Amino acid sequence: MDLDTFEMLRTTVRRFVEGRLIPAEDSVEHGDAVPADIIAEMRALGLFGLSVPEEYGGLGLTMAEEAAIIRELTRASVVFRSVIGTTVGIGSQGIVMDGTEAQKREWLPRLATGEAISSFALTEPEAGSDAASLRTTAVREGDFYRINGTKRYITNAPRASVFTLMARTEPDVKGAKGISAFIVPADTPGVALGKPDKKMGQRGAVTCDVIFEDCIVPASAIIGGEPGKGFTTAMKVLDRGRIHIAAVALGMCDRLIEMSLRYASERKQFGQAIIGFQLLQGMLADSKTEALAAEALLNAVAAKFDRGENVSLEASSLKYFSSEAVGRIADRAVQIHGGAGYMAEYKVERFYRDVRLLRIYEGTSQIQQVIIAREMLRGLN
Repeated sequence: MDLDTFEMLRTTVRRFVEGRLIPAEDSVEHGDAVPADIIAEMRALGLFGLSVPEEYGGLGLTMAEEAAIIRELTRASVVFRSVIGTTVGIGSQGIVMDGTEAQKREWLPRLATGEAISSFALTEPEAGSDAASLRTTAVREGDFYRINGTKRYITNAPRASVFTLMARTEPDVKGAKGISAFIVPADTPGVALGKPDKKMGQRGAVTCDVIFEDCIVPASAIIGGEPGKGFTTAMKVLDRGRIHIAAVALGMCDRLIEMSLRYASERKQFGQAIIGFQLLQGMLADSKTEALAAEALLNAVAAKFDRGENVSLEASSLKYFSSEAVGRIADRAVQIHGGAGYMAEYKVERFYRDVRLLRIYEGTSQIQQVIIAREMLRGLN
């Protein structure tokens, strides 16, 4: 996308955030749902197709461009981003990266318009961080596979039209090499949803279990048409997704710092605005410094990804740093607000709960540390 067109898109998203999303935050929190008219506007803006190539009807943004748009979007409550997040990221990118041409032509145009919404079904009751130990099975029966298993905490599952599903196709092959990635339409017989999860935060973002019971799909549903490559696909998708999550964190940093600065400028104690107190200035300075560091790292990693270079170490470092940083910034925001920061009336209380998930999904902070150290050791060889 040329620079002028991209800047027009960014300006449009910024206005949408200010005019529509931020004013709707309270109603989404209280109703635990994003209104259908807002989702329709997101479709009209092309937000579902940010990462889908132009030849398949999407906007075809680079990773750096996508990150910039997501950063704008997540200045509003993160639940709005959740509506498009799995389609833009981990739900569609397996098809974009490794899908056959037929799979791309069937699904990507529908995902780009938001006609279809995709979810990424990897996590299980006993397999999350240790994705190679997943137990969902896909047994070959002629030209079909029979899938059985349960997936847990699947974002957008109640909205999904299609799942990118990770299942074990090679029962005799232990670990990652026996896993395949499938495209499974949500209306396939044998697919059922659990009850909606009740979460600490992110009200309006929907997750639940997805149960596969004798679910029959054609062998052509394997992404790329080759069994045993699913874990490789998942890891490539997650590298990209970690850059996306860093952009989410950075947008929330922007909003939290903005709210903190405004409150500190208006709140008076001891006859003056509290921003005049140096200890409070220190908290604001720490928050801004961490946000700037996250921004610099995000820009560097996104640029390296767009050059086609391996970013496994850098993407994990970025996700680890930015998700931990926004947690610290949210904590300082509550502290700056004092007693008011603990009250639901002020949005920092909500954001404090919402950001906590960023240190868990798409790889916990501890898993990122393991990946970083592993990649460092590989560099010695």
